[in-house]
Amino acid sequence: MDVHERIARFRQMVEADPNNDLGHFSLGRALLDAGQLEEAVTALRRALELNPRLSKAYYLLGSALADLGRTEEAIGVLQEGYSVATDRGDVGPRSEIAEKLRSLGVEVSEAAEEQAGETAAFRCRRCGSPGPRLQEPPASDELGQRIFEQICANCWQEWLAMGIKVINELRLDLSDRRGQEIFDQYMKEFLNLS
Repeated sequence: MDVHERIARFRQMVEADPNNDLGHFSLGRALLDAGQLEEAVTALRRALELNPRLSKAYYLLGSALADLGRTEEAIGVLQEGYSVATDRGDVGPRSEIAEKLRSLGVEVSEAAEEQAGETAAFRCRRCGSPGPRLQEPPASDELGQRIFEQICANCWQEWLAMGIKVINELRLDLSDRRGQEIFDQYMKEFLNLS
């Protein structure tokens, strides 16, 4: 699906449910991919209003602001996102944010990065909580194993409810390969696995 089709789908999703943080996040990402930076900023800000724990959204918003030449604003957003990613144990987004901050001339303490990266106990990749864990992988493939290892049972239950909305709002046919790919992408974004 090309970027304009993705934008149209995500616009439809946020119009149907204005409080859908994943919809606004996905719309912002698609708009960013299309080079529509101002609109991407608006969508990503809305996603963060709805869910201030979306660490990847801070990275995308900060990147869009930096590309628009709004460096000070970008740095503020990225520093906030770094803190959120650290609290949640979101290693990937935290590293991306740190790299972006460095590219903007802001020093990020290596000691803080190392300390944030040390997580001996399970912490959910989406919500940052230590549990409860799933009893078993929800699917027998690689993605099912990743969910089992990185996502708590509470977030998985939230996804099951959101997944029904995604299927209904986008009218996805999960027996079709393309429908399953779209569904999986939404799931990865919702669970912070993308």
